[in-house]
Amino acid sequence: LEEMPWRALPRALAAAAALVAVARASEGHSRSLLEEQGDAGPAAAAPGVAHDAPPEYQDFIPDTLSMTCTADAHTNPFNTQVRGVSIGGWLVLEPWITPSLFYQFLGADEEHTAMDMYSFCQVLGPEEGNKQLRRHWDTWVTEAIIDELAAAGINSLRLPVGDWMYEPYGPYVGCTDGALDKVDWLLDQAAKHKLSVLLDLHGVIGSQNGFDNSGQSSSLVWTSILSTKPIQAVTFVHWPIRSAGWIGTFDSTGFYSSINREHIAMTLRVITAIVDRYHTHPSVLGLEPVNEPWELTPLDILKNFYWEGYLIVKRRAPAWKYIMHDSFRFTPESWGGFMAGCPDIAMDTHIYQAWNNPANKEAFFTNACEQKARIIEMERVFGPVVVGEFSLATDNCAMWLNGFNDNLPGYPKLPCKFVQCPKPYMGSDQPGAPPDPTKPIQQPYGTGTSGPSFGLCPVDIDWVDGDEDVTDDVMTALAAKKFHAFETGHGYYFWNFRSELEPQWSFLKARKRGWIPESLQDVETISSACEKEDKGLYYCLARRGIFEITLKNGMLYATHGENATWIQGLHGDTLVQAADRIFNNYWQTNRDLGGTCDFGGAAELHPMHNVSQGGGNESTTQPKSPAASVSVVSESAPESPRTPLSVTTILFCILLAALVAAGARRFLQRNKGLGHSTPSLELSSAWPQPRMRASGYSPVATTSVELPQTARRSGAPNKLMPASYQTQV
Repeated sequence: LEEMPWRALPRALAAAAALVAVARASEGHSRSLLEEQGDAGPAAAAPGVAHDAPPEYQDFIPDTLSMTCTADAHTNPFNTQVRGVSIGGWLVLEPWITPSLFYQFLGADEEHTAMDMYSFCQVLGPEEGNKQLRRHWDTWVTEAIIDELAAAGINSLRLPVGDWMYEPYGPYVGCTDGALDKVDWLLDQAAKHKLSVLLDLHGVIGSQNGFDNSGQSSSLVWTSILSTKPIQAVTFVHWPIRSAGWIGTFDSTGFYSSINREHIAMTLRVITAIVDRYHTHPSVLGLEPVNEPWELTPLDILKNFYWEGYLIVKRRAPAWKYIMHDSFRFTPESWGGFMAGCPDIAMDTHIYQAWNNPANKEAFFTNACEQKARIIEMERVFGPVVVGEFSLATDNCAMWLNGFNDNLPGYPKLPCKFVQCPKPYMGSDQPGAPPDPTKPIQQPYGTGTSGPSFGLCPVDIDWVDGDEDVTDDVMTALAAKKFHAFETGHGYYFWNFRSELEPQWSFLKARKRGWIPESLQDVETISSACEKEDKGLYYCLARRGIFEITLKNGMLYATHGENATWIQGLHGDTLVQAADRIFNNYWQTNRDLGGTCDFGGAAELHPMHNVSQGGGNESTTQPKSPAASVSVVSESAPESPRTPLSVTTILFCILLAALVAAGARRFLQRNKGLGHSTPSLELSSAWPQPRMRASGYSPVATTSVELPQTARRSGAPNKLMPASYQTQV
């Protein structure tokens, strides 16, 4: 190498790599031949694995150095989609799913408030905590409910469990006694109904994401000392300082300063305990080693953990599936090639619309159907994909969805609907339930607001078209599109099987309302659900009645900042028409790649048959593209004759322009710089505008907006628009 010319070095390295690849291939081939002959000598050992590799690996050869596998015998092909529901809020508590368990902590101080599984056991203690948990376990999931789920055509259950059930620590000791008996009971019920069960390690020590669904809301700080006057309130902060301590110590710079090997080792021990306990049970589909590790988890550490957990599972339960969450990074760059060639693996991704910006129903429909392309791409570069969680919620109104008496900053984005808080599902013996109807929202108070007030609980908004409630129609269509899209991969689990308040988050309530087919095997209802979205039979058009600056910012995004001077000079109808064409052009080009019709709230989708075209009273039910009203500016068009201007005229024009500019500047300052707003049209048919119903003052959402009229006739050139954004049809 020292004597080799530097220009030849890359070729030499490539040749060396090729030799290594040939050697590995030869080694694997030799191993296969020896195995066929019954030879168990040293040459048969897998690369990166000890020579005394256990016989459980007989169906594949793992390579720890590369975290890949070879010689997959395809003994347990993933040929059947999972179509199931999650059994959430049962063994791992989440206040928003079962609020009746947590009403008892309203009005409490720092030492007597529980907002997750950990603090529930900490505040109540092992005796009272276990008493309430046993009552909850017996009533939240029953044999009758399993019967109903099986009748709905599902074939699998996803069961969240906590690591404390297998290796108790802290306040869990004594509090969760009996939880494993419930797991055994559910597995037996599943076997009776011919359902499989995915064991989902939902909560681990230190919290893998800082959410309450991990068992403990981490990095919560009580700030009551700052609220002593004037109201002496009990307050706390969580979301602005959220962190996750399972994987290590997270610092204020947004990185992990150290990795907690003890936590990782404990989780691997728990995985071992789970496999040892259930590896012979016929209903177990497999294991999810950790649920929703947050997006700031070091990916290399997480992948190594996934690999070690996989080898543990395959040693004792070679037929189990091993389904790994994407850590909120569902991209080919993150996971492409990871564990390539390894049998029985799948990627879990969670696809929710509850945190999306408010939009019309068409936007939610299209977004649901667009997930097919993402799933297909991930299946191509990684392998099987399972949508492990989704719901029908299109807003963030579910009470305590973002934490007990708390909310994400800026949420919910629409005023919520309120309903009577229901009676406790576990019976009248439950303390504090239902909440006191004589009291407003009670402490402790987080950075956001969500909670019962005067006996009313916030829930998801209804969809209304004019005075007609169309929630059933919207939810039915949305459910069919989601089932259709997610069946592109290897299946899905609806979150959740049940919810105390929310039908959009409850499979059973949604089915009773007719939103979900009687059976998930009803392919006729689902198979063509995304036909319109797949064909792109929508226009992405500028929203009417909004500030011009919002439209212009959206146009700058869609054009990558090109022609900024031209865009800034547009106003009124001319601006709206130009925005229509730019937004629609961008969306039609990029929708298959994941592009959305949003542009910072500047655009929204509309069905083609709803858009009126032409001037005057002309209209058609199936118009051409909105770009049809524009033709390319001819470069050979004759120019208008030029008239010489005198110096006096020029000076007068300059003075007049200065006066106009000064007046405009004062106007903008007086209006806080917001400038013009686009033409406002009467609402009649599109996205959820909140309004108050006459009875009960309960906010609902309308789905109405009138679609744009285009005054310009087809073929009339628009000389204000650059030719690159005009279309000849």
